[in-house]
Amino acid sequence: MAEKRRAELEEKRRKLQDLRDKRKAIADRQKLEAERRRSETAGPSNAARRDVDDLVSSLIGTGIGRGGDNGADSPVSSTPGTPAPGQTRSGSVPGPSNLSPSGRLSRQSDVASDRVSQGTTFVHSTNGGTDHVVDRVMTPRIIPDLIDVEEELFELPQKERVTYNKEIQTMDLELNSPDEPGGESHEKAEREQEALEAEHAAWERELEEESVQLDKEIEEVIREMTEEEKINIFSAPEFLDFVEQSTKIIERALNDNYDYVRDYTIGAEAGVDDSEGRRVKSVCAFWSERYGKNRSITDVGWSPKYPELTCASYNKNPAALNEPDGIVAVWNLHLLERPEFIFHSQSDVLSVTFSPFHSNLIFGGTYSGQILLWDTRSKHLPVLKTPLSAAGHTHPVYAIQMVGTQNAHNLITSSTDGMVCSWLVDMLAQPQETLELVHNGHSKTSEVAITTLDFPDNETTAFWVGTEEGNVYQANRYDRAGAKAGLNQLDIYKGHSGPVMGLHFHPLHGPVDFSDLFLTCSVDWTVKLWRAKSMAKPSTAANTIAPLYSFDEADDYVYDVKWHPSHPAVFGVVDGSGRFDVWNLNNDTEVSTVSTAVGSGRAINKLQWDRKDGRRAALGGSDGKLYIYDIGDMALPRESEWTDLQRTIGSMAGGGPQSNGILDATAAGR
Repeated sequence: MAEKRRAELEEKRRKLQDLRDKRKAIADRQKLEAERRRSETAGPSNAARRDVDDLVSSLIGTGIGRGGDNGADSPVSSTPGTPAPGQTRSGSVPGPSNLSPSGRLSRQSDVASDRVSQGTTFVHSTNGGTDHVVDRVMTPRIIPDLIDVEEELFELPQKERVTYNKEIQTMDLELNSPDEPGGESHEKAEREQEALEAEHAAWERELEEESVQLDKEIEEVIREMTEEEKINIFSAPEFLDFVEQSTKIIERALNDNYDYVRDYTIGAEAGVDDSEGRRVKSVCAFWSERYGKNRSITDVGWSPKYPELTCASYNKNPAALNEPDGIVAVWNLHLLERPEFIFHSQSDVLSVTFSPFHSNLIFGGTYSGQILLWDTRSKHLPVLKTPLSAAGHTHPVYAIQMVGTQNAHNLITSSTDGMVCSWLVDMLAQPQETLELVHNGHSKTSEVAITTLDFPDNETTAFWVGTEEGNVYQANRYDRAGAKAGLNQLDIYKGHSGPVMGLHFHPLHGPVDFSDLFLTCSVDWTVKLWRAKSMAKPSTAANTIAPLYSFDEADDYVYDVKWHPSHPAVFGVVDGSGRFDVWNLNNDTEVSTVSTAVGSGRAINKLQWDRKDGRRAALGGSDGKLYIYDIGDMALPRESEWTDLQRTIGSMAGGGPQSNGILDATAAGR
């Protein structure tokens, strides 16, 4: 505002200066005109008067006596050809050169009157010797009364010399007095000058008033605010939103790790380590003192649309009673110091996932059994949530997954009371479907305490669950040929001696279909490889299915296991000792390819590969930190990886005690 007012004052000062310049031009014009008039009055008028006197003398000066004597008193020459006294030879009277300028014209008039009154007659002489002499014969006549006539000499004004002046070329001012010709123009010019002076004075007054007002406004703006005013401004929601968004943009730019001074003219350095592509490199660790203190990460997930965004769910902070029990943080790889978004929950958030069909929606399962929906376009609180009733979950929700297609999809959740619910995304008031998983063979309770759940790719009906007892079961959402909805009690995948913490099916990609293979991990320190029993041949009796292979390298609880999204033989494992192991079954089935100690050595609870190319892995630690690691070229499969994995699986299924007797090498190579 002050800048705008200052610009207006500058414009008025410029106009005022133009008025001053115009006023100065008029004054200069008046001065030049006055000088011209003085020069014309002093010089040229006397010269013109003398010229007129000489002309009159030459016309009427013949026979006029000198000194004011008329012709009657002058004697006539007695001798022909001899001029009388005071008369020239030619008979002319000396001119008025010896008279004063003021008396010349009156003297000449008197002489002319005398001559007429005397009745002088000019007679030419007949004498040859003096034929050029004129004799005068005086004849007495009656002299009439003389009348004095005054003649006034008017001066012809000189033609004004017009000169070009850029500043006053449009002005037509005649600075003459009212008594002279052009006086009206002079009065008009004076009126215009007075109007300009009045306008000039008004502009000066207005400019002075606005300058004083502007000084007051500037003083008001730059004055020191009181503490109350500062608090009101800093606590305004608009100000807080502006600071939040603008500082995020600045931090993203500052956290860009691109090498701006890289020299592309220099080739690759000699002696580069060939094992560089087989190393795991730490990218960053997300942690905030405000949100992550005394909390553990319970689940992680990657955004399906923005590869730089990852979310993490947290349990409660026992030392902070005024903070929300559960939170979900969305972290950005270009914003390291604080999360991009923070969402609150009234209960610990145990599971979280991005919606694969709506990039701005995030779903979470809580310890109280509620399902929450957050929107990145909204504030911290959930936009939808399920009621706390028997119609939904009443126990902790450890598993949550979205199945289906863009136009027909459901959110599938499961809790430790054996309840599996199907929800519509836009209606969480009550589940669309409920399915209670029970097993009659359990000694104490028929409920199946579900700890993990997963669907094979391209499958929306059949799913597998891991339980607290260590077994894995297959279940159906609907009745289908040869199977009923609910838990398949005949097929039991038995192999773990403790609760199953993770279960993941092989992703469907590449020339060979391995989507019936799945991995499980448990607190019994092992990771096991399974092949799902074909749904085309349902069991008619109790059937125990053993794992294809067991990986027993871990030295602590194994909390999560995930197949790599693009390499068929690679999977990752995290355990309670804080280690991140990357396995490649085509290289070795006994020892992991790379084993990395993560962070401070505390337990790593969750693992999730990024959806883009699988180069990065997000690791959720019990210390509240979210670690991002890059596995480099290990994420890039060769063309032979699928056929190599076929041979590897065949050797696992066909050799030794690991085989369950159901699979053969041909089935393993399907």
